[in-house]
Parts: sequence; C-alpha cells; structure tokens
Amino acid sequence: MVRIRLSRSGAKKRPFYRIVVTSKRSGRDGGFVDQLGFLNPVAVGQEVPLRIDTEKIEYWVARGASMSERVENLVKFYHKHGEGEGLERPAPPISEEKSKS
Repeated sequence: MVRIRLSRSGAKKRPFYRIVVTSKRSGRDGGFVDQLGFLNPVAVGQEVPLRIDTEKIEYWVARGASMSERVENLVKFYHKHGEGEGLERPAPPISEEKSKS
C-alpha cells in the first residue's frame, strides 16, 4: 500500500518537508516513488511556503494511495488559499519590559 506523507529534509532548526508518495512500510525519510510538492514552514520574504501538484495528488489517490492527516490538511488549505497565501506567521509581540531596556 502506498501513502502520501511528509519527508523531512533541511538543516538543523531549518526544516523543509517534501510531500512524497512512498510505501507505507518505509521510514519517514526513506526512499520515495514520486514527489508531489513541498512545505517550507520557515519561509521568509519572497520564498514560497507551500506548493502542491494537485493533479499528481488526484492521480495517486485514484490509484489507492492514502494521505496522512497532515497532508490532507495541507491539501485542503492549498485548495482554499492557493500557493502559500496566509501561511505567514505574524511577528511575535514585543513586550513593554524589553522595549524600555
């Protein structure tokens, strides 16, 4: 059975996830059959935080691939917002105590 899930890559403290089709039995970062997109949760500036090839997703789901819960949520988000729209994280608020020092 094949599964559509995330595979982690990137440097320490700078995660980058590929959305891949892989055997259900293989490890998280093991070999994969096809790459369907990516998720960059720490995208800054003009970098694209999320890209998914929806045609390939439909192709694999039609052939019996199941999606992980996280990928399912990402696909729904992608259909609603497009290529990374709204994934930006707001800047953390600056506390009054730190700004006065």
